[in-house]
Amino acid sequence: MIAECSWLARPLPPPKPTPAKQKKQRGIQSVEVGARLLDALVAHREPLALSALAEAAGLSTAQAHTYLVSLTHLGLVKRDALTGNYEPGPLSLRLGLLNLEHQSAYRAAAPRVSALAFATGMSVAVSVAGPQGPTIVRYERGGYPLHVNLHVGTVMSLSATSTGRVFRAFDDETRIAAMLAHQAEADAPEMAARIGEIRARGIERGLDAPSPGVSSMSVPVFDGAQRLQLALTAIGPTGLCDVAWDGPVARALKDAARDITGLLS
Repeated sequence: MIAECSWLARPLPPPKPTPAKQKKQRGIQSVEVGARLLDALVAHREPLALSALAEAAGLSTAQAHTYLVSLTHLGLVKRDALTGNYEPGPLSLRLGLLNLEHQSAYRAAAPRVSALAFATGMSVAVSVAGPQGPTIVRYERGGYPLHVNLHVGTVMSLSATSTGRVFRAFDDETRIAAMLAHQAEADAPEMAARIGEIRARGIERGLDAPSPGVSSMSVPVFDGAQRLQLALTAIGPTGLCDVAWDGPVARALKDAARDITGLLS
């Protein structure tokens, strides 16, 4: 018995040494410097002039310009032909949408958009907060033709659209202030009262506005902590789009928003 169990007395092998710190991997410095310009655009949430963008990224104007030429060629930034300011480019927007597709709120909403469009006959838009304003990130065409140019990437007016007013009523005040500054919209005296009514109803509508012959209804979608995540908007031809506060379109939108929030709780 002692001979059979003699292995119990053998000393255990010493533990393998664990490095105190992993060796830092080498990267390409120029890529990291270019990323500072992109990060500056994200932080400011609005188009920036070359000098302001260079200062925010800690670069000289000449350095920043060289990097921005390459970033523009890649589609990561674009330069406004009128103002000369720089803003995120089409590749950055596509990357943002790819990231958005992995967010829980968007993933919960996506399958319900097609169902809403089919059930109501209206086109349905999913909008999230963007640096320039509420931005359509998914658009499902309904059965009724619309004479209005809406698509993924369209930025909605904060005052003239039902989607924008929903964001004004329920989104973070600091973020709304930044969007308003970018859109340079003048506040109508009655807007404060209207925002209060939207909060009380939990839904907003637009009749023949901002485009004649087109009406809409929009509802907020919250997470479990009651933070606004996105807005669902049904859009259709006036006369065919039922914008009654207790009508079938309003009920379908509210039901969808409630279901999505339930999945995020």
